[in-house]
Amino acid sequence: MEISKGNKTALVLGATGLVGSHLLDYLLGSPAYAKVVCFVRRPLQIDNPKLDLRITNFENMTGVAPYFKGDDLFLCLGTTIAKAKSEEAFYKIDFGYNYKAAAFAAYNGVNQVFLVSSVGAASDSRYFYARIKGQLEEAIKKLDFWGIHIFQPSILLGKRNENRFGESIAQKIGGVLNKVSGGLLRKYKPVEAEVVAKAMLKSAQSLKQGIFVYSSDWIQKMADEEDQLRKTINA
Repeated sequence: MEISKGNKTALVLGATGLVGSHLLDYLLGSPAYAKVVCFVRRPLQIDNPKLDLRITNFENMTGVAPYFKGDDLFLCLGTTIAKAKSEEAFYKIDFGYNYKAAAFAAYNGVNQVFLVSSVGAASDSRYFYARIKGQLEEAIKKLDFWGIHIFQPSILLGKRNENRFGESIAQKIGGVLNKVSGGLLRKYKPVEAEVVAKAMLKSAQSLKQGIFVYSSDWIQKMADEEDQLRKTINA
């Protein structure tokens, strides 16, 4: 298997989401990627020669299966039960769409996969949301990728189309808990979506074989290292 650090092709699911939109910007601006293939429901208002849009019917993804070819697959697609309206619909989106994309990519020889999951994800969790996230993680770990990177952020912060008042409260509570616990609860501290995107980009260039899982504190650390590297390069 040939593992490359440059002239790569990135594949992105969830490019219009909170993490995915930041990630798309970074991928298009990164010299490591010559092509960025996005699987979306409708066209994006982005004009970039690197960008290859594939309009996708997520109910039947077999039509785009041949286009899941490249180097790095980024899975940023996710929803909430409130948005999905039912547990069945949530499962179809969060597990079904992501797993199908990963299976196509693995079959086509994609080297690495990067999955946005969630803190507390566990296939045996009593909580439906965490259980489905955990089941997806376990399913992807069984696929034939050279490198599997799973990101488990706590509450994601950032600008959304809808107002989420609870997240601003959670950010303050997370900071207090982190101080009171002496840092033991760092993995539960809310994290900016842009930070997750930076960490994903950094891990994609580290070229590490195996399975890696990152909690919020590690995601923040990786993003800080990516920022420092950029400052050094641009100095």
